[in-house]
Amino acid sequence: MISVRLSKEMEEKIELLSKQENLTKSDIIKEALNKYIIDHENICKPYELGEDLFGKHGSGERDLSVSYKKKVREKISEKMSH
Repeated sequence: MISVRLSKEMEEKIELLSKQENLTKSDIIKEALNKYIIDHENICKPYELGEDLFGKHGSGERDLSVSYKKKVREKISEKMSH
């Protein structure tokens, strides 16, 4: 069992909702917590949100983040040799 302290205002709102919906205060609180938990379980991390877009319009080279220093050196060498 969990005890929660609510503000007087929150308590009054739950009491009113309980009467309007013909539900117990406990049922209203359980439903609210359940929705809160479901919403937070469904939150994606930033990477997951854009995963299908990453690299979609890139160069097609998958190792650029690993080999960028080598590629920069090659580009500089090319420019210096002309």
